[in-house]
Amino acid sequence: MTADTWAVVDGRNISRQDVEMAYRRAPNPGRALSEEEALTAKLNLLDDLIVQDILLAKASQLRLEIGQSDLESALASTRKNLPDDAFQQELKQRGLTTADVREGLRRELLAQKVIAQEVTAKVTVGDREVTDFFAANRAQFNVPEEAYRLAQIVVTPVRDAQVTNRNGDDATTPQEAVAKTQMLMERLKSGASFQEVAASFSEDPETAPRGGDLGFVPMSRLKQAPPSLRNAVLNKEPGSISVVSAEGAYTIVLVVAHELAGQRDLSMPAVREQIMQALRTRKEQLLRTAYLTAAKSDAKIVNYLARRLVESGGKPPSLPVPSSGAK
Repeated sequence: MTADTWAVVDGRNISRQDVEMAYRRAPNPGRALSEEEALTAKLNLLDDLIVQDILLAKASQLRLEIGQSDLESALASTRKNLPDDAFQQELKQRGLTTADVREGLRRELLAQKVIAQEVTAKVTVGDREVTDFFAANRAQFNVPEEAYRLAQIVVTPVRDAQVTNRNGDDATTPQEAVAKTQMLMERLKSGASFQEVAASFSEDPETAPRGGDLGFVPMSRLKQAPPSLRNAVLNKEPGSISVVSAEGAYTIVLVVAHELAGQRDLSMPAVREQIMQALRTRKEQLLRTAYLTAAKSDAKIVNYLARRLVESGGKPPSLPVPSSGAK
């Protein structure tokens, strides 16, 4: 054990270098961080790496792998449409190589694949659940006036205080916001699920966890919205996607459905699908949280960085490894 060992998970070391590499791969905060802020960020990244290590061990047990084409596609998305020379220059500034980025992506994709197999694939919604939900929320499906059901992906040009998307992705400058919006549009044009993209990348803390869903927005509210938003919605067919910009921020708007006034019932496929998706999202969030909590509980984890920071009163982690055994 050395001072560069920042955590041990079931006998596997996570080093200071591992955390520093993840820190350099993380989105640029757009401003210089204080020593305390940087250490807080690294402590959070270490916790993420601990979870990732557990998931990668599970991936090995399940014999899961990431195909080369999937890896290259993820790398292309990471480049955010930057020319190769500009991308290499950015990597140089961060002290990274393309191989470093590719390995980080491989680990992220493997962890996601475990969650997809162990969590997402096991979520089911029965007909009885759909019926019961409709009965308990019938008023929700009475549309008092013409409305559009919308979903959104928000990209801001500043560092966000709260990032709740799955990837922890946050554009922090106007240039990053433009590049990120272009990258997301390319993904959507290539057939990616709007809900998945929103959950992974949207910077709106309220709608990102539910795949960007805004629910039904009545015509009276739309008429009061800025002209650019009205034009992105009114008279557009379901499935239409538009980009609305304002003060350096971007909102990718999806028209999910257009409903006239009246009571909806379960004979309508859109109503049934809406309920099934809402129930599936709830169950997936619960199962995901339970799965990760159980996985961490079952693992033997020693977070030496956290321990050193407590013992040193928050000083930089240059202290020797604690001599006491870990439980």
